[in-house]
Amino acid sequence: MALHRFSLLMSALLLCACAPAPVRNPLAQWEPSPNHDARRAIVVVLHATEQESVAQSLHTLRTANSGGPVSAHYLVGADGSLYQLVEDSRRAWHAGGGSWGTIDDLNSASIGIELDNDGTEPFPPAQIDALLRLLEDVSARLRIPRHAVIAHADMAPTRKRDPGPRFPWRQLADAGFGLWPDPADGIPPPGFDPWLALQAIGYPLDDRAATVRAYRRHYRGDEAEVLDQDDHRILHSLVLQARRVR
Repeated sequence: MALHRFSLLMSALLLCACAPAPVRNPLAQWEPSPNHDARRAIVVVLHATEQESVAQSLHTLRTANSGGPVSAHYLVGADGSLYQLVEDSRRAWHAGGGSWGTIDDLNSASIGIELDNDGTEPFPPAQIDALLRLLEDVSARLRIPRHAVIAHADMAPTRKRDPGPRFPWRQLADAGFGLWPDPADGIPPPGFDPWLALQAIGYPLDDRAATVRAYRRHYRGDEAEVLDQDDHRILHSLVLQARRVR
């Protein structure tokens, strides 16, 4: 029994020795506070790989593309296979330049999920089912708001169009992820400004034509550059939806 207790003690000491010590600045006196937590993601950014296979994408995400090293936290195959490439707590290099609302460094504030898709093909049911399971997991475990699921193109409309106009955003909304308009919200009030609405949702307005393309790709399934009366109703509802979940 004494030998068993000694073994347990030695195991505990070894575990303590392996645990990383807090990083402390030698210039200051250490007075620890319990009032903190880990820096964490608050948005999920969805991508399409725009490549030919999972194998090709795994290679790219572990090495580089023409623009340099890239990565993502997860890759979802067309058959529903799921790969993790970067720890949730780490900063994957998936978003690049762009912004969403007040966030101008999406890599530091998001989980990046790549979907094996060339940007033109439909997204198979097995892939979307796996994505929904993953979204359920990361939203619950990492406390990411369920409405905070956006397209890569939403936060970088001048550079990106993925996951593309064929992505089933309505299906995600039916499962409780992302914002989606509610017809019951009715028509917008007099003086409604669609640009302020786009900005309130999170879209950057640096290039308004590109922003409209990104918004229409997400909510209308096309890439038009003009807003019509249906868009005004949609944007009015999206602003109301955003207010309800904040």
